[in-house]
Amino acid sequence: MAEEKENIQFELTDELITQVEQLIEQKNDKELRKLLNEFHYADIAEILDEVNLDDAMYVIKLLDSETTSDILMELDDDNREKVLEQLSAKEIAEEIEELDTDDAADMISELSEERQREVIHHIEDEDHKAEITELLRYDEDTAGGLMAKELVKVYETWTVAGCLRRIRGQAKDVTRVHSIYVVNKQNKLIGRLSLKDLIVAKSDEKIADIYIKNVDYVKVDQDPEEVAKVMAKYDLEAIPVVDDNMILLGRITIDDIVDVLKEEAEKDYQLAAGITGDVEADDSIWELTKARLPWLLIGMFGGIGAASIINGFSAALQLYPALLMFVPLIQATAGNVGVQSSAIVVQGLANDSIDGNILNRLFKEFLLGLVNGLAIACIVLLISHFAFNTTYYESLTICVALIAVIIMAALIGTFIPIFLDKRGVDAAVATGPFITTSNDVFGILMYFLIAKMILGF
Repeated sequence: MAEEKENIQFELTDELITQVEQLIEQKNDKELRKLLNEFHYADIAEILDEVNLDDAMYVIKLLDSETTSDILMELDDDNREKVLEQLSAKEIAEEIEELDTDDAADMISELSEERQREVIHHIEDEDHKAEITELLRYDEDTAGGLMAKELVKVYETWTVAGCLRRIRGQAKDVTRVHSIYVVNKQNKLIGRLSLKDLIVAKSDEKIADIYIKNVDYVKVDQDPEEVAKVMAKYDLEAIPVVDDNMILLGRITIDDIVDVLKEEAEKDYQLAAGITGDVEADDSIWELTKARLPWLLIGMFGGIGAASIINGFSAALQLYPALLMFVPLIQATAGNVGVQSSAIVVQGLANDSIDGNILNRLFKEFLLGLVNGLAIACIVLLISHFAFNTTYYESLTICVALIAVIIMAALIGTFIPIFLDKRGVDAAVATGPFITTSNDVFGILMYFLIAKMILGF
């Protein structure tokens, strides 16, 4: 029955939201339950994100904790915060007890320290409470902050028959059994167990004789992005987490990694667009301003720098006014080439496909910039000479400058992300206004210096 619900194709419509709101207004609990029971908890969360807080609280109070705990985890962060503020510490604890330890720790971590203590105090399951408390000690930007304590582990000294009995007891607390981990007496991870091997083995055989010693794992203090790379490389649905002594602490599942990748993609996209903070469209004007203004100011100073360069060559522009017409072309081309080059490098850094000597990569970009520059310069040569009636030397100046600017922008766009990455700075910064602004300024400077060399002013 649960699988049938998950396969229903959900579509959020105004009619559905209106129907839910009307049932709440009429306090028709029976029909409201019947309607919502048709949907997956993620779909119900999507509905609650669209209704007002009072209506959302009505639904949360109406449904059982087993369902609402999952709904709360799927709610928009801001809406979940508002809902949790309306619930008592005891009510939150009831929701927490229905969640896996990683989700429970995530939800509790959103509360104030005083509220956290109150909620933890009301959790009745002592083992669950202890595991959540342990997870809260880890930094959220580490593997420990991602992992869940629920897993299936067996000892190498167990027999197959004894192992099967104990697995049944452990598995009831694990939503999905991706792997069975094998540990020694000291609880150190030493391997994994194939379910097939376990089933076909004789009941009196020892686990030590059938387990697989090769097992991928991550350290508890590793960065979540590193964990994501390991899981992607080896196509893992789950990976065990160990400490420096190889003690098995927990496991990370693929759904947690998907969330990490989504958050990282959103952060990189915002950095590339010149937004320095983690913001959303519904945030306050002050929060949005703080996130956007720094890069806008950098762009402003870059523009002032470019204007100063142009002003420094004002006398030459009086002699060769045609040069001024092509300033936007030089700036736009430099910015676009720089963003293209940096975007490819940042993508390569993200998926670890950037390898080899940096000089070889820069040489490749030089050749690529030269080819693109020659192609664009030929087109511009014809357009400038026949459409704008520029002189031979003016057209030559524009074309040579274009080739030089394209090569320069490609080299800067390649070098800067690699330089930032080696110094621990998110290379996504280099795909936005930073590259565009720097290439605009250097492009204009190079343009006029080349013009001075060719035209002799």
